[in-house]
Amino acid sequence: MIHAIQVHEAGGPEVMQWDVFDPGEPKPGEARIRHTAVGLNYIDTYFRSGLYPAPTGLPFVPGNEGAGEVVAVGEGVTDVKPGDRVAYVGPLGSYAEERNVPADRLVLLPDGVDDRTAAALMLKGLTAQYLLRRTFPLKKGDTMLFHAAAGGVGLIAGQWARHLGVTAIGTAGSPEKVELALAHGYDHVIDYRKDDFVEKVRELTDGRGVDVVYDGVGKDTFPGSLDCIRPLGLWASFGNASGPVPPFSIGLLNQKGSLFCTRPNLFAYAAAREDLVAMADELFGVVTSGAVKIRVNQEYKLADAVAAHRDLEGRKTTGSSVFVV
Repeated sequence: MIHAIQVHEAGGPEVMQWDVFDPGEPKPGEARIRHTAVGLNYIDTYFRSGLYPAPTGLPFVPGNEGAGEVVAVGEGVTDVKPGDRVAYVGPLGSYAEERNVPADRLVLLPDGVDDRTAAALMLKGLTAQYLLRRTFPLKKGDTMLFHAAAGGVGLIAGQWARHLGVTAIGTAGSPEKVELALAHGYDHVIDYRKDDFVEKVRELTDGRGVDVVYDGVGKDTFPGSLDCIRPLGLWASFGNASGPVPPFSIGLLNQKGSLFCTRPNLFAYAAAREDLVAMADELFGVVTSGAVKIRVNQEYKLADAVAAHRDLEGRKTTGSSVFVV
């Protein structure tokens, strides 16, 4: 029998249940995947808690990324075939031993990327790709501030920034996490529990401010993030790890220096298949070249999703985490 984690009502980690699950035969345009590894991401907790409503309603299978083998394809599928090693990000439903996925969301894995790495890489790595390469295309000489630098996206972003010749400033919440981020490309990392990150950023940039702030933290870093940005710079608010950013007057952006702001998400950037494939190719390129190394620091059995979510929300994890199926 095939099993999956299902959420029958919004709430804490305990609402997730390990249920018998039948994905059915793949429909036209779909491929059936037997997972070998599934990614664990903070966005999974948003859907589970109800902060983000699940588009399919209740009950639903959480999870946005996975890797494994194609075992069957539906009518009209030509991009992949049974036996192919693939990975994907979106739509919801990866916390399952097997599932059906729209075939145009699948990317073929190169030999240099194993399944475990791929499952840890797709959402976080493609998020880093669109932030650093498209939302604010970094170039040599730029300076960025990245909150939660020791998290999964943060560790990828630090290494990628170093590869691009960018000065990378990060924030982290403990001496251990500061050291971890420094070992992954950051030039400076601020322990926000000890120091005022706004003052430290101003000090590190000689009062100029950074060109861009990538902020996946949300409430706890607002409005301080705005005070770290040079005039005409960009605030990219892409997550809510500490809670949503409260409503604010758009005039605040004028007061802080005619700033730009955006609330981007991966699924908009990768909506077109050609964009998804190009993004994945660039991501796999920096990984296989060694410029970006993926740290999988936690592994869980898929049936242990409750414990995994408790660790994630308790900030007990670093780097990337995966479920091994």
